[in-house]
Amino acid sequence: MTEPHAPHAKPFTVEEGNRRIRSFVLRQGRFTDAQQRAFDELWPRYGLDYTGAPRELDAAFGRHAPRVMEIGFGNGEALRFASANDPARDYIGIEVHAPGVGRFLNALAADGTPNVRVYHHDAVEVLENEIADGALQEVRIYFADPWHKKKHHKRRIVQPAFAQMLVRKLALGGLLHLATDWEGYAEHMWDVLDATPGLANSAGPRGHVPRPEWRPETHFEKRGLKLGHGVWDLVYNRIG
Repeated sequence: MTEPHAPHAKPFTVEEGNRRIRSFVLRQGRFTDAQQRAFDELWPRYGLDYTGAPRELDAAFGRHAPRVMEIGFGNGEALRFASANDPARDYIGIEVHAPGVGRFLNALAADGTPNVRVYHHDAVEVLENEIADGALQEVRIYFADPWHKKKHHKRRIVQPAFAQMLVRKLALGGLLHLATDWEGYAEHMWDVLDATPGLANSAGPRGHVPRPEWRPETHFEKRGLKLGHGVWDLVYNRIG
């Protein structure tokens, strides 16, 4: 009997002789039969296959509406909450870890959520090649890997070039919302984003805001807060 596998063993473009620094490591864990069935049965409904060509989002969703993208949605807890409570907008989730994608596909089917589509691919490549400039009303990045060791800081997804790309993809007046429970990563994000032309920190330089109502508090976050750990929500406006 063969082991279950996700549809994309490598959720990024493999370029011979080019080892690109990525913000993730594929620690996939066990891929269950239920998650495999989710890919087999629900991917045609909710999945977006990466093609490397500009994506017609109106066709993907069957309507024209403002779009929100969550990068690295994990098991989809925040994305599930937001899309269910905001039916007027469309949501695009990006995640490279197959088990989380499989669990989220099953959750979408259980909820009957119509306004979500999912990529199982590298977010940088999706943004670079498939999302038109100005196409997104919001981008959300919650609890990205902080890559604690200094020698690994280059792997952090929030880097100057990435921030500049987000500015291009956001519509004027759009929002960039990030959350972290690691103070050192909050400091890093302030260093990068406060210095990025086209972004304005809604709380002022090196400022953060209380958790917005659209981001649910996670189980791990609640546990961390009880232990005295901090959580930083950074919200930036896309300005002209």
